[in-house]
Amino acid sequence: MLNTNGRTAYDENHALFRDQVRKFFDARLTPNLERWEEEGIVDRQFWRDCGEAGLLCPTMPEAYGGLGLDFGYNAVVGEELAWSGSSAGITLQSDIVADYILHYGSEEQKRQWLPGMISGEVVTAIAMTEPGAGSDLQGVKTSARKDGNHYVVNGSKTYITNGQNADLIIVVARTDPEAGAKGISLILVEANREGFARGRNLDKIGQHSADTSELFFNDVRVPITNCLGEEGRGFAYLMNQLPQERLSIAVGAQAAAQRAFDEALAFVKERKAFGRTVFDFQNTRFVLADLASKLQVGWAHLDWAIRRHVAGELTAVEASAAKLWHTDLQGEVCDAALQLHGGAGYMNEYPIARLWRDARVSRIYGGTNEIMKEVIGRSL
Repeated sequence: MLNTNGRTAYDENHALFRDQVRKFFDARLTPNLERWEEEGIVDRQFWRDCGEAGLLCPTMPEAYGGLGLDFGYNAVVGEELAWSGSSAGITLQSDIVADYILHYGSEEQKRQWLPGMISGEVVTAIAMTEPGAGSDLQGVKTSARKDGNHYVVNGSKTYITNGQNADLIIVVARTDPEAGAKGISLILVEANREGFARGRNLDKIGQHSADTSELFFNDVRVPITNCLGEEGRGFAYLMNQLPQERLSIAVGAQAAAQRAFDEALAFVKERKAFGRTVFDFQNTRFVLADLASKLQVGWAHLDWAIRRHVAGELTAVEASAAKLWHTDLQGEVCDAALQLHGGAGYMNEYPIARLWRDARVSRIYGGTNEIMKEVIGRSL
């Protein structure tokens, strides 16, 4: 169980909510986790169960079926999900996609999509990355050409979380090929549109239960009203939402790092070598002491960042720094924790193996950590 003693980002209501989340994951997630890892996708019923339990999009207003809570509740779900060892894409829906629709969508779009996203009946994705454009979003080539009162969308996307399950995709597309960043728009594409096709569920190093897909758009016609916000403002919208997206990644990274540490500590106290437990060796205690110190600092920083974000004060640079630091910490802790397991750490039957595999991508998605350094460096 994730130890939350001394946390400063949360109050008693968050604690009660966390208790509900833990009980729900114990009952509905943990028993299915290995099967989802093998099948490469999470059941749609799990999404509906999450919705019924109030775990999806808790910050959305009550007018659309949400709970109208602060981001701290999203962070609780993110921490508990990551600590459980799951890579289910529910935080993408709650922490990223829902806010795009709430902040930039028309009233009609909000009423059409948010209730289903909150209930789990609708699964969403956001399609940014292309085969030739990753962290550089200005390089997208997917186009949305106007044709009367429709857009005609053409192009392909890859590495899209929730790609197999998604009913609705926010597509980052170029509506004006000559306007650079000002020619990028966000277009809502329903998965049942003619010309839309899902590619394969990609075979990844880790995060096996997260369906990550190629998406193809071949003359997909959508109404002009499917533009999210103003045409040509897509790049600005993406930049505006980066603090929460990168904070969300930092939240999951810190909790996963803690779980890796907890697994290593329990293992070395049980495992015997040369007539004593592995924990009794000074090197083991020193490694764990170093990691424990860094985790302590990490939780304090994460609470600071969550409080700032809830207050509307977290900057894009601060969020980039959080993403950089916590994901680097996740990699360090997971690697050291696996090493402390010895040969057992390389066996998939031990949770540390999955935690180690799943950790690697956190330094890549949401903007690579090299991009985070560039963002921070430009602000100096």
